[in-house]
Amino acid sequence: MTATAQAGATSAPAAGRRSRKSEPTGTDRIPKPSQGWYRDPITGAKLRRVTTILEQGCCKGDALTFWAGNITADTAMDNLPYLVHSSLNPEQRTEARNWLARAHVRKKDERKDVGTAVHNLIEAKVLGTPMPEEILTDPNLTPFLDHFLTFVDEWQVEFEASEMTVGNYEQGYAGKLDYLLRSPLIAMALGAFFGTEVPADSVYMGDTKTGGELNVKGVYPEASLQMSAYRHAKVAWLRDGSQVPMPPTFWAGVVLHLRPEGYRLIPAVADDAVFEAFLTVKANAEWTSGLSKQVIRPALTLPQLTEERAA
Repeated sequence: MTATAQAGATSAPAAGRRSRKSEPTGTDRIPKPSQGWYRDPITGAKLRRVTTILEQGCCKGDALTFWAGNITADTAMDNLPYLVHSSLNPEQRTEARNWLARAHVRKKDERKDVGTAVHNLIEAKVLGTPMPEEILTDPNLTPFLDHFLTFVDEWQVEFEASEMTVGNYEQGYAGKLDYLLRSPLIAMALGAFFGTEVPADSVYMGDTKTGGELNVKGVYPEASLQMSAYRHAKVAWLRDGSQVPMPPTFWAGVVLHLRPEGYRLIPAVADDAVFEAFLTVKANAEWTSGLSKQVIRPALTLPQLTEERAA
């Protein structure tokens, strides 16, 4: 310990002066998500979380309502004996009713758990670190891992980054991309699909989705909005906490749709036009979470008129 440090440990700061906090170092310099925001630990700047922007700013219409209704109906049909028995017992009726009402929440949490585990598997593979034993031995996850490894082998994929935090201070947002990758075969496939020249060494934004049904659904337009936001980030944080310019990527990314029965690779346009749409969604999110809560006020009260004013 230095003499200065020793003195500081035994004496209080001078009156009217605040003790100065040390600047974050290493991984502590990387912004962390909290309640819909990323806060820069060095500057204190708040950057809205990309996934929160999409949740608040995208209108999905009745899609989620129909999905929740279908999950509830399927759960009821699969558990008719239990529900009928519970309906005749006042003590069990409320419990059964609440259990059924939360069927869609349980399904959503189940898919979230699978998605998180798969992302952890992918990150371990990308970084060359040991894969968690509890994940490797889970029979529900084995097909996802097998299909991911098949994808990497078949498409000759090389990863440039994984789970990297990126941000755009000018537009006020940040997020964590899934991965950046290269693949000469993806370059050939995208070139043929879009009818354009795609350099073999191009870097692509990559994302993994595990929901829906293979060859039916599971990848939605929000994926392009998310990729466009990450592509147009200005800065990125490396794993040692250092900040670097956001690496340039091709204007179309790829979504790896992983399911137990296989995988498919979906191109997702994330060009300037899609980014403009993302900024519109961001404005919608700011309306939903901010100004919209202030514009409708309590009902007016009828004024009490005096006799003089009434005349």
